[in-house]
Amino acid sequence: MNEKMNTCDRLSGLSMDIEATEREKLQSVFPQCFTEGRLDIDKLLNLCGEYITDDFEKYEFKWKGKSECLQLAGKRSAGTLRPCPEESVDWDSTQNLYIEGDNLEVLKLLQTSYYRKVKMIYIDPPYNTGNDFVYADDFADPLTRYREVTKQTTKSNPETMGRFHTNWLNMMYPRLRLAANLLRDDGVIFISIDDNEIDNLKKICNEVFGEENFVAQIVVQTNPRGRTFDRFIAKTHEYVLVYSKDIDVDGLREIPKDDKAIAGYSKEDEGGKYRLLELRNRNPVFNRTNRPLMFFPFYADPERLDVSLEPTERHTIEIFPRNSQGEDGCWTWGLVKAKNETSLLVANLASTGKWSVFRKDYLEGSSLYTKSKALWLDKEMNHENGKEVMGDLFGKTPFDFPKSVDYIKKCLLLGTSTDNNDIVLDFFSGSATTAHAVMQLNAEDEGNRHFICVQLPAICPENSEYMNICEIGKERIRRAGKKLTETDGQATLEEKPPLDVGFRVFKLDSSNLKIWDESPLVGEDAADLFLKRLDDYLDVLVPGRSAIEVVYEVILKLGYDLCDPITTIDLPNDRQVYGVGEDVSFIVCLAPDITPEDAKIMADYAPGRIIFAEQCFDNTEQKSNVRLTLKDKGISIKTL
Repeated sequence: MNEKMNTCDRLSGLSMDIEATEREKLQSVFPQCFTEGRLDIDKLLNLCGEYITDDFEKYEFKWKGKSECLQLAGKRSAGTLRPCPEESVDWDSTQNLYIEGDNLEVLKLLQTSYYRKVKMIYIDPPYNTGNDFVYADDFADPLTRYREVTKQTTKSNPETMGRFHTNWLNMMYPRLRLAANLLRDDGVIFISIDDNEIDNLKKICNEVFGEENFVAQIVVQTNPRGRTFDRFIAKTHEYVLVYSKDIDVDGLREIPKDDKAIAGYSKEDEGGKYRLLELRNRNPVFNRTNRPLMFFPFYADPERLDVSLEPTERHTIEIFPRNSQGEDGCWTWGLVKAKNETSLLVANLASTGKWSVFRKDYLEGSSLYTKSKALWLDKEMNHENGKEVMGDLFGKTPFDFPKSVDYIKKCLLLGTSTDNNDIVLDFFSGSATTAHAVMQLNAEDEGNRHFICVQLPAICPENSEYMNICEIGKERIRRAGKKLTETDGQATLEEKPPLDVGFRVFKLDSSNLKIWDESPLVGEDAADLFLKRLDDYLDVLVPGRSAIEVVYEVILKLGYDLCDPITTIDLPNDRQVYGVGEDVSFIVCLAPDITPEDAKIMADYAPGRIIFAEQCFDNTEQKSNVRLTLKDKGISIKTL
């Protein structure tokens, strides 16, 4: 945070100016590429060794509306997130967030507070099957469009429209652009998708995250019996695309070996459980010719089965790395490693009469983990399992095709750590499987991951018990959290860290701060209308909003965590102000008639700055006196 701010600048009701931020970063690195504040793209290309020619043809992925998508991603939001403690669980202690609203606007609002702080993103976006396509963005007025969506049922996107793929790309592209900003340098994103848009999704991900940061296209068996409505071939799978924020930063982990793999460590000695792995390199590409330093003999004791690099009185059986046809191969170890770790080697006589050398692979440390394969066939990951889990929580499944908790848990195992307070973001939250999976995995491995779930409150069908999808998601988190604490109970959790099964609910709405109306005024009464507009703007706070709602908007716009604690500070005459953060990083003051004496009380909390509403002061002299009092104590002020 930059505390060296103008002492009287005003807090904007708009979200982070992403375009200005990126431009400032570019200008700080390449100032010579800017003329009168504007980027000279030719100079920038020349610096990178690229020069404009007459041939403008190049490889690129284009569709109608792409340029508008870029503008939409950069357009600042005039919204805010209003707190709803009454719908939340453990509001005062939880580090989890559930946000209701259009994810495009929410992602813009999260930019300042969570820029490069998210460890992992998992999303399960609409698969573009032609139905349930509610994300039809309005480039001019997204908040108005959002209010319309929350009052209507879903719309369709049939292939007969002629913009079948275009509509989907225009929905996904700006959201992925904004999401990429939130990932840490070691961050990773997992995206579930089916055949309809896998090709297009990979193209836009290559553009947003960089083709060099592609990790894998995982195949997940979600319907082992096959879909009966498919034509020609019954599909049994979908995909998970995985990208790193930076492939050179170690952001993915190996996963724990399953019970079947662990059962393979069936032998045991004083060093612990182990399995035997043949030391001969079985890859036919490698042999004595291209790996000459890995071709040498071992000598085995036929009684004790230990081995030596030199023949002895006991070690009389000479063993070379040869295949079943007697062709020379090579070992997987070189001579130096073999000398240092001969104690790990044992000989074995096969039923064919051929001797081989094996190494002991102990079940400890890194051996407990393995690289995930790109084919997930686990039966726990199919859609039926997802329905069963929802059915156990609700009695019947109130949501079509919920993802399996084990499905998301496997992504979490790959993309997060146990003890780094990793933030997991899902901005197509649906039935809140990601939140469930985060809590479940934390219960299993004592982790401290936190989730941020974002979901559009799309209307449920008339026969549903719930008004919208968000009501299902919130209720699922409540029930899953209750079941986890009952199953693992306080009796069994006494020696474990407390399990966070709470969540703070926030809802997207227009800003608590009035936005200056820049629309032109015409006609004979234009002057009177302008004076009225000016008079209305003197009180910048929107009527009917609570003080705590304004505080949370300030937290959001200044870039602090939405789970930071808020302390109520009492002033004389039954007035209150609000300190934000464990150590009161800043104070928000909306109380009237603030005096220098009030300022001294607030200054005792040593905040970095204090944010005042204009109505806190009766006149400019009073404001000036307060400003000078705080300036003497090294505290800056900002106004709403």
